[in-house]
Amino acid sequence: MAKTARQTKFPGMDDAEPAPGAADGGAAATTPAGVGPDGIDRTAAREAAGADPSIRDWTVYVVDSHSLIFQVFHAMAGSELTSPRGEPVSAVYGFTRDLVQLIERRQPTALICAFDLSGPTFRHELYDFYKADRGEMPESLSAQMPKIREVVQAMGIPIVDYPGFEADDVLATVARMCDEAGARCLLVTGDKDCRQLLTPQTAIYNIRKDQEYGATELYGDWGIAPEQVVDFQSLVGDKIDNVPGVPLIGPKVAKELLEKYGTLENVLDHAAEVGGKRSQNLIEHREAALLSRKLVELDKNVPIAIDWNSARIGGFDESRLTELFQDYGFRGLAERVMAVAGANVEKAPGQLIPAVSDWDGDYQVVDTPEALAVLISQLEQQEQLSIDTETTDISPRNAEVVGYSFAWRPGQAFYVPVRGPAGDRVLDPAATAAALKPIFENPAIAKIGQNIKYDLIVLRTLGINLRGITFDTMVADYLIDSGERTHNLDHLAKKYLGHETIRISEIIGSGKNQLRMDQAPVARVGEYAAEDADVPLRLLPILVDRLSADGLAELNETIEVPLIDVLADLEYLGVCVDVARLKELSVEYTERLHNIKVAIEEMAGRPLNIDSPKQLAELLFNELKLPVLKKTKTGASTDASVLEELAPLHPLPAKIVEYRQYSKLLGTYIDALPQLVSPATGRVHASLNQVVAATGRLSSSNPNLQNIPIRTREGREIRSAFKAGEPGWVLLAADYSQIELRVLAHYSADPRLREAFENDEDVHRLVASQVNGVAMDEVTSEMRRGAKAVNFGIIYGQSPFGLAKGLGISKEEAAEFIEKYFATYPGVMEYLIDTLTLCREQGYVTTLFNRRRAIDGVRPVPPGLREKSGTLRYLNVPERTAVNAVIQGTAADLIKLAMIRIQERLRRERLPGRMLLQIHDELLFETPPDDAAELAKLVRQEMSTVAELAVPLKVDVKIGPNWAECEAWDEE
Repeated sequence: MAKTARQTKFPGMDDAEPAPGAADGGAAATTPAGVGPDGIDRTAAREAAGADPSIRDWTVYVVDSHSLIFQVFHAMAGSELTSPRGEPVSAVYGFTRDLVQLIERRQPTALICAFDLSGPTFRHELYDFYKADRGEMPESLSAQMPKIREVVQAMGIPIVDYPGFEADDVLATVARMCDEAGARCLLVTGDKDCRQLLTPQTAIYNIRKDQEYGATELYGDWGIAPEQVVDFQSLVGDKIDNVPGVPLIGPKVAKELLEKYGTLENVLDHAAEVGGKRSQNLIEHREAALLSRKLVELDKNVPIAIDWNSARIGGFDESRLTELFQDYGFRGLAERVMAVAGANVEKAPGQLIPAVSDWDGDYQVVDTPEALAVLISQLEQQEQLSIDTETTDISPRNAEVVGYSFAWRPGQAFYVPVRGPAGDRVLDPAATAAALKPIFENPAIAKIGQNIKYDLIVLRTLGINLRGITFDTMVADYLIDSGERTHNLDHLAKKYLGHETIRISEIIGSGKNQLRMDQAPVARVGEYAAEDADVPLRLLPILVDRLSADGLAELNETIEVPLIDVLADLEYLGVCVDVARLKELSVEYTERLHNIKVAIEEMAGRPLNIDSPKQLAELLFNELKLPVLKKTKTGASTDASVLEELAPLHPLPAKIVEYRQYSKLLGTYIDALPQLVSPATGRVHASLNQVVAATGRLSSSNPNLQNIPIRTREGREIRSAFKAGEPGWVLLAADYSQIELRVLAHYSADPRLREAFENDEDVHRLVASQVNGVAMDEVTSEMRRGAKAVNFGIIYGQSPFGLAKGLGISKEEAAEFIEKYFATYPGVMEYLIDTLTLCREQGYVTTLFNRRRAIDGVRPVPPGLREKSGTLRYLNVPERTAVNAVIQGTAADLIKLAMIRIQERLRRERLPGRMLLQIHDELLFETPPDDAAELAKLVRQEMSTVAELAVPLKVDVKIGPNWAECEAWDEE
């Protein structure tokens, strides 16, 4: 495997960011989950069209294609466009223009086009007169429909339809899938039926006005909530679609009735109270109203399957689009589409850069001692160098250098090969490293690169300490656009330079025939490697200007760039794991698993393959007769959420959950960690990823040490295997105490919350005391648990539904607790309002250190929010993300800055202690026991004074022989 700064150089690029909070709000369904408006249970279909967790935080646009096509067709009536062959193409042109405009303006993550199919739907089976008055589609439009589908397909946009259902049902199903997966969904339609789909995550998008329509706008128009839309339309009816409704019940009366009685059933049950002719009509037309509801309610369980990868923007078939647009005579529109296709929608509107066809690059291979000497004499004279290394492995600790590349003038770069296939000329690896070492270690020569941390670690294995790092293009792009899912060099070259780089697969191939980089021809590697140095140099002025314009230059220079060196230290050193201890745990966990398996089989009364969902389903639902809560395409679901819901009904589901937990820990950590120990160092070298989490947090990969359970017995057992790497040394763990709540207290300026931290009180007990109106010593464990859940839930925008589920209480109790909380701490609500208002105005939020996160979809603050504290329950995903980004991002910046300062002092004061890991708000060190107290004082001092907040930063320090047995250290 070859290392590259583009695709394989940085492991863990696809790690998911921790969710800011689950989406648990939304409109109430008028039918049970899985049951369609026609009363047919489509649970299996729902499962087939289920949520995909990989789309969390996406923004998905779903186009009601026929609605939009009819709009443009009638709008262009009288100015009919024809192709060179005389065919009508007005609707093709207008619809394509709208799609391109949608992509340019809104930059969706994914785009789907829903179409109607000819033939009856289930609604026609319910009511013969449904849409009976709709005329035939005009012939000139009908002829354009296949063309429109061809263009949509060539743009790489999935077309979704299904026999027996309308496009609106597809929209409803996709919206439901997005809701469940935590994605945002925008419905591009003018159909008022879709107002019933509005949720905190789903809105309607008016493409003509470039406006979103949500619950606030709905209330302004109809005076009802989204969950009342179906009942509203059932009363009013729809003449266009021949939905009967109830005579004399118009929008105003329907609003008043629903305002008084809440639901259609209640309105009909109290029809006699309405009075006059309307009472009579409600009684006589009861069945018509109920039928109307079946007709207007959209089916959220259409059995469709979405290929989300293909729905992502960017899959343009440029050759096919060129062919189609030539046939249709679209010249200006073709250029516009190609600009979008060429940029892969990676720049904001007006910033798209056309592809560069002529990349002027003078790339030279330096493969003789004489040429190397000349190159070194030139390198010594430079003030700044762009550097890169090509290696044999994506893991920098296991990699051997294949060659070095340098650039100091855009368009010119040099490659120095030290390994290659037999017959190709290369330089001696040791002699070349020694010759280049003064260049790399000279701090007066500024060094820039792409993911330069990798190169730093690789060079350190050769005894070279890279100094003078001033810029990393990958890190800079991450700061500019933290929401992007990739910041690799291929992406940046195309995004900012319009250049298609040489792909690594062109050099080493792929699959079974893939070569190592030192097995590929030196000349070809040289071209690729030199480009790796040239591109960052060309990107430098662009990124510097962007950082400056966005106010990010200081953050980059004072935190992110200095952090590169610190993270390289940690990754290079690694952390020691006790393989013998892990083997002990493996035996114990295997035995525990066996005992759990025996217990499960005793409960089942027969042998059982617990890892077989089919056998579990047979046991739970057919033999034990437990209720089926969810179905998949293969039958009843036995996933974790189902088992947890079944646990109160029978002891077996809880045992199965326990079995799965032990099995996961055994496979993920206990048996896996020994395999990751480097033979050369005896340590595990995890990657600490700087550009993954949009909040600014570091993430860990290979292995992911941040997911080890903290407060469970099993988590402590696994942590007991982490120890100091030197004989007789100890571990020291330093953890910020409730850092995110302290940041919240700082931002909210709430006097009661600040006072709690200033007095070093138990903030959870204090909140419980104040919210429940009892003395501190009267706070029960349940009260404190509830207060703790709310304290942390505020940061993640938790709703009453989520709180109720987490605490096992009613939604009403949870809502009351939240409202009491905001009444007690009004400064917190003020912070929420101010943050959301500012985010909506400027399109982003910032941390204390000006880290920026762009966020779309924040709505205007609803009137009365300041008085109705419980309105927090209506925060949508973008709003929860905005609130969380400020708090969690500031906490992330604080510990990053603390890491930099601690490492500087350790070097300056020559203490033997060494930093090993950062796990969220905790730092782990190893140290000789005699120096532990001095290290503890240093760490606590730097962490607690890293920034001046309105409340103290408290640091808990523990020391012990391993991570699990660290005990509290008191400075006194």
